Order: sequence, then C-alpha cells, then structure tokens
Amino acid sequence: MCAYVLVAEDDEKQAELIRRSLLAEGHTATVVHDGSAALASARRHRPDLVVLDLMLPLIDGYAVCRELRRDDDIPVLMLTARSTEDDVLLGLEIGADDYMTKPYSPRELMARIRTVLRRSERSAGRSEDPVVRAAGITVDLLRHEVRCDGALVEVTPAEYEILLAMASEPERVFSRRQLLQCTRGIDRASTERAIDVHIMNLRKKTERDPRRPARLLTVFGVGYKLSGDRA
Repeated sequence: MCAYVLVAEDDEKQAELIRRSLLAEGHTATVVHDGSAALASARRHRPDLVVLDLMLPLIDGYAVCRELRRDDDIPVLMLTARSTEDDVLLGLEIGADDYMTKPYSPRELMARIRTVLRRSERSAGRSEDPVVRAAGITVDLLRHEVRCDGALVEVTPAEYEILLAMASEPERVFSRRQLLQCTRGIDRASTERAIDVHIMNLRKKTERDPRRPARLLTVFGVGYKLSGDRA
C-alpha cells in the first residue's frame, strides 16, 4: 500500500534519509523537526503513520504520542536512542505501535513501517470482513481463532500473527525478518531463527504430513509462503 507518512525527527540528516527511503517505497512523506509541528501536522493532515523521534524539542515524543492517542488512532512508530526495557515498555504503554532504537538500518525501518501499515490496514477492514481465509486456513479476527479445514487449532499469539499475515497475502513470500516483525510486541526477544520453530510448530498443527507440507511452504533462500491453491 502507498501511504502518507509524517516523519517527526529533529536530526535533519536522519529525517531526510527516512524521507528518501519512504519515497523509494512509493510512499509520500512530510518532515517536521519538533513536537509542536508534529501535532499540528498530524491533526491537519491525518497521516497513515507517524514516525516519531522520542527526543523532540518543544514537546517530546512521549507527549506527542499521548496527544495523538487522545485525539485519534493514527499508528505510531517511535524512534529513540534509549533502549532500556523501561523506555521500551513506556513507549508501548502510551500507545506506540512499534519501537526502534538508534542506530538502525533503513532497510529494517522500512520493514517495520510496512508491518505497522499492514496491521493498521487489517484493523481498519475488520468491521467489513473479520475473517481471513486462505489455503484451508481460517483466521477469525473477532474470535481470535484459527481453524484448519474447519477444525479449531490452538495456536500461540506469535503463531496467530504469523498465520494472519500469511493468510492475508497468500502466495506472497515472506522473509524470516518480515515474519519476525509480525510478532513484535508479543515476543520482542525472538530472533529470525525463532521463525523456523514457529513454522515447524504450525506445520504440525495444520499439515497432514508436516515433513511434506502442502500449505506452509519453504522458499529456499528467501523464506516462507502460504500456498493459496487449497480452498
């Protein structure tokens, strides 16, 4: 999806790097350099996402996030040099959808942005279609249930998010890193290799023969996809 992103970052070089990366992904972006301007721009233009630096002048990122959450449900991805557990938890508790610590790679930032936007898009469409179906898998967003060929399947929160992402875009190949982003906020200590374990467990729960999967397929050298061939 192409989105309108508000970037609130007081470091002009960092802000420009983020802006160019967003444009390269097909998004549009507005850059501001203080918290007051961030709030004014968000209220005036209602972006699809705010990339919000924590240490902004005039009004800091925490206060900006609180105000945004009071006014609206605009997704927020918070950026900061602070990386203690308390800082991360505070950012999430006041409403940030994700939290990245500096320094970060532009590629990882864009992956996080795609994930937050995808979650926001799914959330916005829940009232219209609260059930996602693909390859014999049904993910019920209202009941938070997963069914395979009609039978209820018990899954962990991380497995649920992975299946939801893959069922929402059947046949799309997801890298381990992309699937890891789907589980952020559930198990932030996970690594990309943990995705292999989640996929292995999901195969045990959804495949007739987990050793020869027909749904959750490996794309060698890339990652995994959910085959959409099954009804």
